[in-house]
Amino acid sequence: MKLSIALLLTAGSATAFAPSSLVQSSYSRHLNLATKSVFCKHSALCMSAAEANVAESADTDTTTSEFPPILQELREVAMRLHTREQSPREGKAEEPKKPAEPYVPTQADYLQFLVDSYVVYVALEEIVNEVDALAPFRNSGLERTQALETDIAYMCERFDLQRPDAGKAGSMYAAQLKNMIKSDEDVPEF
Repeated sequence: MKLSIALLLTAGSATAFAPSSLVQSSYSRHLNLATKSVFCKHSALCMSAAEANVAESADTDTTTSEFPPILQELREVAMRLHTREQSPREGKAEEPKKPAEPYVPTQADYLQFLVDSYVVYVALEEIVNEVDALAPFRNSGLERTQALETDIAYMCERFDLQRPDAGKAGSMYAAQLKNMIKSDEDVPEF
């Protein structure tokens, strides 16, 4: 604890990490002056009260920058992408239109999600059972099809819903999984 406090106190000084005066060349002295101007410009440890007041008043002006030109250019582009809500002083992008009514999912939407998930998990379990390289994943407790089937039956019974067919997204994803791995050679190694 004492060591970390000592490091924090010495890190605030301009010469904390500068080479000793015995090995300091003119280049390192110049570097030391440059690092002092960069690292201690706004540090209260490196300036007097008058300098701190001047620095504080200079900080309120956002038009001047101490960033290298490329960073300043990137910052300007980034600020153009921010809205006024995100960056009140510099945001330039339009506020997105908020919907009149927020979307509220229904029980039928959740049932559709469960059916799509069921189709995907059936495909995953078929792949694991057919490909020998995936044998360690068989009967591992990661199987979800029985639990999803139970949830789907409960939703249909409880809310008097008809079981929907698998949606386009679930069917396409299941088909893509089956096409990706057809044999042991198709299984990626990690």
